[in-house]
Amino acid sequence: MSENLKLENQVCFPIYNLAKEVIGQYRPILAELDLTYSQYLVMLVLWEKGEQNVSEIGSQLNLDSGTLTPLLKRLELKKLIERKRKASDERVVSITLTKEGKEKQALAECIPTKIAEALNISTEDLIELKTLVEKIVTQINKTK
Repeated sequence: MSENLKLENQVCFPIYNLAKEVIGQYRPILAELDLTYSQYLVMLVLWEKGEQNVSEIGSQLNLDSGTLTPLLKRLELKKLIERKRKASDERVVSITLTKEGKEKQALAECIPTKIAEALNISTEDLIELKTLVEKIVTQINKTK
């Protein structure tokens, strides 16, 4: 068998495992806030940027509207966001945080620290990993 086809020599497998494990660490922490990982990502965008339309959120999270729309509907049912069509262009749906959505931010402040502790890795190593992953993603996007 070729060395190229051995599982231990694949770059994709440890990346896949890492993503699965990291997201798994988020699950119980986010459950305390009644959020899924995907919902948390949407909330991060809204906490940081404020009002956004669906395509802006999708662009930042690399999600299409078919994936994002049901996610936003669930956040709206939880009364964390409001979805409104723009009067100037009814095709554009604007997303804003509700009072409850804004209040949830204070409860989420501890999440990055809890995740860092759960991963049991130094801040320096996490920063290095994040930088390398961002570099790879940027290179991939340049070739698209």
